[in-house]
Amino acid sequence: MRRLEPRDFHPAVPPQPLADDEIHLWFFPQWPALPAAESAPLRRVLAGYLGRPAEVLRLARARGGKPALVDAPLEFSLAHSRGALLLGLSRGQPLGVDLELPHRARPVLELARRWFAPAEARALARLPEARRPQGFLAMWSLKEAVLKAEGTGLGGGLARVAVTLDAAGVPIAAGVTDADPATAWRCVYLAPPAAGAVGALAWRGAERSVRAFLAPSIPPAVARPIQSG
Repeated sequence: MRRLEPRDFHPAVPPQPLADDEIHLWFFPQWPALPAAESAPLRRVLAGYLGRPAEVLRLARARGGKPALVDAPLEFSLAHSRGALLLGLSRGQPLGVDLELPHRARPVLELARRWFAPAEARALARLPEARRPQGFLAMWSLKEAVLKAEGTGLGGGLARVAVTLDAAGVPIAAGVTDADPATAWRCVYLAPPAAGAVGALAWRGAERSVRAFLAPSIPPAVARPIQSG
């Protein structure tokens, strides 16, 4: 499984040229405290990639509640966690991203036994206690990214997405247990440039190059509401 480290997120300002065989990841370390999917900053980023005015974009909720553009050749997925945002973009390739920033102690073994496959819960239990929270977040993030890419969301079943950890708690493989093996799942484990952050990118289909960017803070002018009409 590919892994992107903090050094792989290059400082830049959106949009950047997006080839048909690429996926772009944007990490925003500071995002306005508002619903990300309907926010003016997101619409402006999407509009920049499309070369259209932000006020003409139309968004809708697809199956599973995933936000999507209407009548626009751009796929996107986003994840918001503790004031930070991860955005994935592609042309013609459905994808899913997730972002998790630790913020409180959680009973990770209890949660894993409830929501993950039994073998995954046992693998988590074998980790040193200090590594379990990060291992749990990594597994959760990959599962959620895959389910977002699939379009089902968490209702698709966390246990259906099998994640394998190495002895240090780092993911080395992920996929859907009941998926057609003819079309491969592609997963990338992310370590965004924020303390303790983990994330994931997933898609199903041909291999694509992935470029990751670290966005600047959003200025107030970009965060202001968009006036339509």
